[in-house]
Amino acid sequence: MRDAMIEQPFADGDYQFRLGWGAISELQEKTGCGPYFLLSRMETGEWRIEDISETIRLGLIGAGMVPKDALGLVKRYVLERPPMENLALAQVVLMAGLMGAPEEPPGEPKAPAGEPN
Repeated sequence: MRDAMIEQPFADGDYQFRLGWGAISELQEKTGCGPYFLLSRMETGEWRIEDISETIRLGLIGAGMVPKDALGLVKRYVLERPPMENLALAQVVLMAGLMGAPEEPPGEPKAPAGEPN
């Protein structure tokens, strides 16, 4: 199964991000648009600052980070920085959530080979 987990440099290190179905649904509510429209908005330069911050925050939470910690990182390394600094990261996180992570093989994982009789 493709879970859309990616690891990217962010803030003070490398972090995991994941936008699952529920996070994408919440992102729709926070940004007021569907995920593909949001991706298009980011790519055409018509994004809003919340598009960037919410995508990153929800991606951190989706990968297992405690919401309070994710909010702290976003406040420090997104909200206190120029928006363009994190636009590409938000795009990558959203694309992985919609299409799966590039390094994930499509389909179900192979079952381990049984031992010979």
